[in-house]
Amino acid sequence: MPGIDECLLDAMRLPGARGASVVDWISGLALGTIGDSPNGDHEATAAESAELARMAAEHRAFAASTEVPTSPAPGSGPRPGGTSLGGPAAGGPASDGATDSLPPVEDVIVTNRDSYHVVRFVRTTFDSSVFLHLWLDRAEGNLALARIRLGEIAERLVL
Repeated sequence: MPGIDECLLDAMRLPGARGASVVDWISGLALGTIGDSPNGDHEATAAESAELARMAAEHRAFAASTEVPTSPAPGSGPRPGGTSLGGPAAGGPASDGATDSLPPVEDVIVTNRDSYHVVRFVRTTFDSSVFLHLWLDRAEGNLALARIRLGEIAERLVL
């Protein structure tokens, strides 16, 4: 099972890879970096990408959706206990308790004129507060391939 350095080297083998890092999205600290940084400072890039990851991970708007009927079936008003068909009283999906600490998203993709940024959350046995950030050159990179490979790398990563 590869560690941080091996996973970063794998990420840099992707076509168009300009830089990569493993970041703790709670603290914003880079646990490892390789290649270039978009703003020339790996630590600043880690902190800035952690803000984006935190936003995606903590807001319910990005949580996995559940099938909610657009109009209730006859006789299907509120359930006992005040919950609706969409989940708990807050209106979101029901929680099974097993995935409460996991980020609700798999990855976040930001595109600009000359590059792509792919943030891939890493599931861990402890708190799942780590992500891989890959910076790709838009002309040379393949976003679909990068997303697939980053997912594979994240699954193998041992912290």
